[in-house]
Parts: sequence; structure tokens; C-alpha cells
Amino acid sequence: MAKSVIRTILSWGGKVLPFCLFTFLLLSCGGDKGKFKIEGSFRGMNQGELYIYDMSGAHKLDTIGLARGEFNYQVALDEPATFVIVFPNFSELPVFAEPGATIKISGDATHLKETEIKGTKTNKEMTAFRLQTSNMTPPEYNQAVVQYIKEHPTSPISLYLLNRNFIQTEVPDFRQARELTEIMSQAMPDNKQIASLAEQLSGLQSLKDGEKMPHFNATDINGKHVSLADMNAKVNVIMLWASWNYESVNLLNQIHRMTTHYGENLKVITVSIDANIKDCRRIAERDSLKWSTVCDGLMWESPMIRKTGLSYLPDNVVFDSQGKILGHSLNYQELVRKLDENIR
Repeated sequence: MAKSVIRTILSWGGKVLPFCLFTFLLLSCGGDKGKFKIEGSFRGMNQGELYIYDMSGAHKLDTIGLARGEFNYQVALDEPATFVIVFPNFSELPVFAEPGATIKISGDATHLKETEIKGTKTNKEMTAFRLQTSNMTPPEYNQAVVQYIKEHPTSPISLYLLNRNFIQTEVPDFRQARELTEIMSQAMPDNKQIASLAEQLSGLQSLKDGEKMPHFNATDINGKHVSLADMNAKVNVIMLWASWNYESVNLLNQIHRMTTHYGENLKVITVSIDANIKDCRRIAERDSLKWSTVCDGLMWESPMIRKTGLSYLPDNVVFDSQGKILGHSLNYQELVRKLDENIR
């Protein structure tokens, strides 16, 4: 097809050639300008399904089909974004997307930390950092993350590492996060995302077992007012989730089953950080969630998050009828154990 079009253009003569050729090239090359593409292959993973989500929540949780160890994925994109691919074992792989770019991912299902991503400078740099730190101990890795952020304060990799290691983690370190955010803010004073993160961190507090739950007031997606005073069951749970985060939706369903088992001894409020309240409502209605669900569309900047101290996906806090914190950031097994211990 392309060859026949070129022959036609050439037959029109020299005067019209430059304009026609320019128009042809513009039309043939401009189709993918607003798309980001991923071409991937994994040894030891013949078929299956992967999940992919945008860390900012701007794009819905999506699935990637894997066939004969290969997959292709594309998404419309107007500006750079950070996506995360989730594997069946819940391992995660960050991907830095740019409009019009195509990246290639290759790896081994048994050594996901050694996965290589080529196609853009940022993804190559992230691959190099991941390979360099793959055998480090947790303290060594955190030190390497801090050093990387200090040396590359304007890189999107730094923002990802900051979130994943010091904020959206089971044991957040808000002091370290604030220090690193200040460094990034000085390097990018006009960056709205960094400014928003700095403001968010200023209101976050670390949850501590044995202390009192902070007071909060909010309105759920059905217009009902909710507050700490409403959480007066023997055991109460507040959970953070998002429709685009598979792990949190999975835990949401497990908590749903817990409410049936424990009855009136357990009260739940869930907080969605979806940017679109319709996405939150869709999940709540699909799964017949009976408790109050709070979603104000402000994502990580929601006052509810600042008040409760929830900091990553999926996060939760468990407390008794007097507001005493019994545990926080628990996985499913830990959550069940905590409820069994306190509901007799």
C-alpha cells in the first residue's frame, strides 16, 4: 500500500512532490503520536493475565493477555505517566510511559527483578538501578534509593522510588519522605505534582498501635455523613482502596466476607482514592458493599487520608469501640487474626 502511494506521488512531478511527500509522511507517522506501546516477552510464563495501572489513577486498571510468553499493549497518552505492571504473584514492575514511545520488555518469570526494559532513556535507567540493587539487603536498598533521589531529583524514577519506599509502604517513613520531597521541590519549584506531594506529606501522620484514632468527618458516595463517632462496634476497620488497584479490590472482597461472619461486632468504612467517583461507585454496587464508602475524587490529597494516616494501597487501620488502635497496615491473614483476637 505504501509503495503504491509513493509511486503515485512521484508521478505527479517535481513541483508538487515536496508538499505531497510531506503530507504523506505526516499522515503515515502521526497516527501513533498520542499512543504508548509495550511489547513484552517472558520466559517461563507461557500464558496468563497481567494487570497494569497508572499510579496517578488517570487510567483505569487494565489487563494484559499473555500468549506463548508474549504480549502487546497500547494506551492513549497525552503526557508522561508512570504505569505499574502486576504479575500473578503480585510482584510489580514500574514502566515510565511517554506519548508516541514504544518500549520492549524481556525477562524470566523466575527472576523478575532482572527484567530489562528498553526503548526510552528513563526505562533504561530504571532497569540499571533495579539490576544494581537486586541483591541488596532492605537497609542497603533504602540507602541506595535515598542516594539516587538526591543525585537525580528531577527524574520520574525518583518520584516513583520516593512513593514506593517511604510513603506507599507498610512502614512509611514520612520524615525521610519530607526531606527528599524538599530536595525535589528545590530542583523543580514549578512542578505541581511535587508541590501537591509536599502538601500531602505535611498533614500525614504515622499510625501507632495503642494510640487513639484521629478524629475525622466525611461524606460517603450516597451523601451520608460519617465520622469517628459512628465507628463504635467491638472492632472497626477503615480501609484504603482504588478500583484500578487489583490487590486492594481483592482485599475489599475479603473484608466483605468478614462483615458477614462477624456481624454487628464489626463496622467498616472504606476510602477510595479513585479520581472518578463513578469508578468507585461501580465497584461498590457490583460487589454489593453495604458499608459507607468515601470517595471525593481528590485521590491522595483527600482530607480523609490526611486525617486517618492511611498511606498506601491497600492500607487499613483496626481500632476498638474506644478508638484505640489495635493494628494497621495488615494483610488478610493478619487482619483475620486481629479480628479473632478481639471479637469473642
